Amino acid sequence: MKLIVSNRSGVPIYEQIKEQIKAAIFSGELAEDDVLPSIRGLARDLKISVITTARAYGDLEREGFVVNVQGKGCYVLPRNKELARENAMHRMESGLADAIAVAKAEGLTKNEILERLNLLWEDGCD
Repeated sequence: MKLIVSNRSGVPIYEQIKEQIKAAIFSGELAEDDVLPSIRGLARDLKISVITTARAYGDLEREGFVVNVQGKGCYVLPRNKELARENAMHRMESGLADAIAVAKAEGLTKNEILERLNLLWEDGCD
């Protein structure tokens, strides 16, 4: 797993780390019982504060994505099906919002959008 952070994004670095790790968990890149990089190691690799990485890992633990085993590391917990579904719904809504904005900008009707959605659904669009 490769994490990339930006000082210019406007999103706090700990949030960037947290969201990238969550995305890796939801995508299956990180599986149950996988160990995350050490807090110090990640801070060194990203050239950021240990406090920043500790905050990201602490948030992930509070949100139920990982567990910190003292002296052993931070491990990915089993995927919470409800959280995974909520994440999928959020990504779907975001994509649909983008599609609706494009359709409205081009003067397409709701029925035209629904027709396309139904066609894509039936075709098994990947």
